[in-house]
Amino acid sequence: MIEAFWGWPPPVLDPAGPYASSVTTLAWALFGLSVFVTAVVIAALWVAVKGPARWKAMLGGERAIWIGGVAFPGVVLTALLVWGLTLTASLTEPIRGDEMRIRVTGEMWWFRVQYLDGSGAVIMEDANEIHIPAGVPVVLELESADVIHSFWVPHLSGKKDMIPGRRTLLRVEADRAGEFGGVCAEYCGMQHALMGFVAVAHEPPAWEEWRQGRTQALAPADLANGPPDEAGSQGQSLFMESGCAACHRVAGTQATGLAGPDLTHVGSRRTLGAGILPNNRGTMMGWIGDSQSIKPGNRMPSYDVLSAEEIEAIATWLGQQQ
Repeated sequence: MIEAFWGWPPPVLDPAGPYASSVTTLAWALFGLSVFVTAVVIAALWVAVKGPARWKAMLGGERAIWIGGVAFPGVVLTALLVWGLTLTASLTEPIRGDEMRIRVTGEMWWFRVQYLDGSGAVIMEDANEIHIPAGVPVVLELESADVIHSFWVPHLSGKKDMIPGRRTLLRVEADRAGEFGGVCAEYCGMQHALMGFVAVAHEPPAWEEWRQGRTQALAPADLANGPPDEAGSQGQSLFMESGCAACHRVAGTQATGLAGPDLTHVGSRRTLGAGILPNNRGTMMGWIGDSQSIKPGNRMPSYDVLSAEEIEAIATWLGQQQ
């Protein structure tokens, strides 16, 4: 559990990119202003209770009310609104030229991740992990398949709602390679608190190598990952026969389901269950056999009809999907 939640809760005032920096700057300005206003109110209360009579008269006069109650908040709040919109405008600007695009869809309770080409066509799919090159702005197209979710990687950008029937844009950028935790920031149902993901920023050469590896994995799985061993072959057969393929896709196999996460590269993911478990054979077996006790209400049934040996075989084969 500790491994899965590395970096969580994500620190909200530790930006690792220019878009998060603009949000952090605005947050510190608001914190500073709130401290100033609180100090002014405390001073005014002191004057009203303990201050000299002349100061009390000034504080209760019509001029003080117009200045302190109308002009000051009006000017300050208007200035903050204009400055804040200007400071964060680039986060949601329309797509420019050939910017890198990734579509992220919130589902109950996980994130579908699709990498797009320049025309918007899907070129590869993943789940609960977003891989980006460091130092490069990336446009995220945010959608929802069911209820309102909210996408948030505090290290990399502000948060943005994911609304059914509507596509919104959000830019992220990492100024260094690293792994950054993300969460759903909008209550979306019973397991909202167990809906997380990891954003992984690579140095550009490493990202290109990762991208090419994923593209090659679109070839038949047996060719991309090597022929499965005996346990893997048994696991693949059980995966197909047990109905898993109806909801999950594994490139190069007959598994073409779209309802659940794409499992083509599930063996290489850092976590399972949308960020709640470290990814290893033991947790994979636990998730397959009894996912409902781990995350009650999720849309994957518990496969308690399978024997421990059968579950282990499936977990072994899935672990080979790198």
